[in-house]
Amino acid sequence: MAVLTTRRAGQALAALLAADALAHLYWATGATWPAADARALSLAVLGADVPFTPPVVLPLAAALTVASAAVAARAHGRGGRPAALVTGAVTAGLGVRALAGAGWALGLDTGIGEAGPAFHQLNLLLYTPLCVGFGWAALRVLRGPRPERVAA
Repeated sequence: MAVLTTRRAGQALAALLAADALAHLYWATGATWPAADARALSLAVLGADVPFTPPVVLPLAAALTVASAAVAARAHGRGGRPAALVTGAVTAGLGVRALAGAGWALGLDTGIGEAGPAFHQLNLLLYTPLCVGFGWAALRVLRGPRPERVAA
């Protein structure tokens, strides 16, 4: 049962990372959905005015794709040390983002510029809860039982 839970957590996290990679690929085309323009997208997603250009978003899409594959491999007891290291990095990243999001939700200065109401609302209702939930899933995958260690 623990193996199944670990696999499901890993599959859900891998799917989220893959969807995020696809969003970055989409933004690399110059599209700005769900925002009206690139600046509004940047402010809503990052809380700062950062370019959503191919040199910025394509490396992120690649990193998210690698992370998705590594988490999926780790959840199925594959990938060895590299998958464990990447899953650990994903776990740490989600944990840091969850803590930062909680701080921002409590009114701490973002320190990153012009974060407006869209960012603050998305942070409170979407970004931080996702980071908490998927951070837990990443930790579960990182520390949970792996199939090769479970007796058949």
